[in-house]
Amino acid sequence: MQLILLLLLLLSCHVASAAIHSLKHVYTASSGVPNFPEFVAVVFVDGFQTDHYSSITKTTVPTQAWMSRVTADDPEYWKRQTSYWEGQEQIGRVNIEILKERFNRTEGIHVIQVLNGCEWDDETGEVNGFGLISYNGEDILILDMKAQRWITTKPQLLRSQHKWNNDKSWLEFMEHRLTQECPVRLKNTLMYGKSTLQRTVLPRVSLLQKTPWSPVSCHATGFYPDRALMFWSRDGEELYEHVDHGELLYNHDGTFQMSVDLNLSLVKPDDWWRYDCVFQLSGVENDILTKLDPAVIRTNWVEKPSSTTLPITLSAVVAVVSVLTLATGVTVYKKKKGERLKLVMAV
Repeated sequence: MQLILLLLLLLSCHVASAAIHSLKHVYTASSGVPNFPEFVAVVFVDGFQTDHYSSITKTTVPTQAWMSRVTADDPEYWKRQTSYWEGQEQIGRVNIEILKERFNRTEGIHVIQVLNGCEWDDETGEVNGFGLISYNGEDILILDMKAQRWITTKPQLLRSQHKWNNDKSWLEFMEHRLTQECPVRLKNTLMYGKSTLQRTVLPRVSLLQKTPWSPVSCHATGFYPDRALMFWSRDGEELYEHVDHGELLYNHDGTFQMSVDLNLSLVKPDDWWRYDCVFQLSGVENDILTKLDPAVIRTNWVEKPSSTTLPITLSAVVAVVSVLTLATGVTVYKKKKGERLKLVMAV
């Protein structure tokens, strides 16, 4: 499910933005999947997994060492979470059977994925709750928290949509759970994991180029948090043309990486010094500037021969080409460059 796998904060302005923190519950109920638990639930805070439960262990456990601190403030926390997920496991099993019938798919693999949680802006205090349900990879129900209603585009789910939207107590429970309880848990978790979740790590920035005619890629890796911007500038002004922004990617150590390419086709060699790669990280006052300089570009192509050997090498090449031309002719080609709840109740 794309929205579950790729929930990233989109930034649209070049200023140090306030941190928007998130707590996400992601759980999967399935049947017919070999060697996989029928139910798995994980909790993420700012992209870090903090809790884990499965139908095999039947226990909710912390996945970060600092999450064990919650026990001092709330001794029943893990027991309560286990009880909650046990209930969701039962509901998930029921919902799979209902959806099999609704979609007339009784055989094979069946997977329900649920995402819900909240976001909190630590500058404005704004809180947003969200909910999303998918079945076999397709989003089937989306919660509009502001309008307090569920939305579906699947005819098979219109009955569920009507049922849930007419249950006011259910909608009120969802609102309370996602916009009041969730932010409290989120703030507490941020406190427990402050050294990890609220740290600032600057990136390593490199200029990379595959071949002499390839774009120059400005690559930043190892930074945290993910609220970052990177762009090319000319004389201090951001470039919007002849640049290609890559995706924000997650590193195995919990940091992030990103890149932005500059097409050199319209950059005159004498003007290289006018171009900079600019990296901005939320909460950091100073930008990181990397000058477009051929001396610092890392590449895997072989440098051209030195001037002392060029005449000899060139003569040899001309001689060989002449022979080949007389014998068979020469075909010249150019390699083409790449384009570049009870949070969920029974449906």
